[in-house]
Amino acid sequence: MGHDDLKVFVRWRRFLAWLLSATEKFPKRVRFTFSSRLGNLALDILERLVEAAYTSNKTTLLRRVNLDIEKMRVLLRISHEQRYLGDRGYEHAVKELYEIGRMVGAWIKQQEGP
Repeated sequence: MGHDDLKVFVRWRRFLAWLLSATEKFPKRVRFTFSSRLGNLALDILERLVEAAYTSNKTTLLRRVNLDIEKMRVLLRISHEQRYLGDRGYEHAVKELYEIGRMVGAWIKQQEGP
């Protein structure tokens, strides 16, 4: 099974496209800090999901994905509090991160067995 077959990968790619578009609209003064950090973190997650699809020791990578998703939640919360990200955008991001985190958690449980 390749990474394109994984629902979590497809969902993350869709979220990544939305995130890059949303952070592009951040004020210029924070584009280098918040936009870059969020974009880099999102790309790191994408890379780890690809690696997890092709490696036998998935659990370590998937736990790192969960940690990075949590970091992203914090950065998005700060972005929302600073009004770089509107209410609707923040609500969308939180829902997507929750669902993707749930999918990653299920993948971890599957790897760890009964």
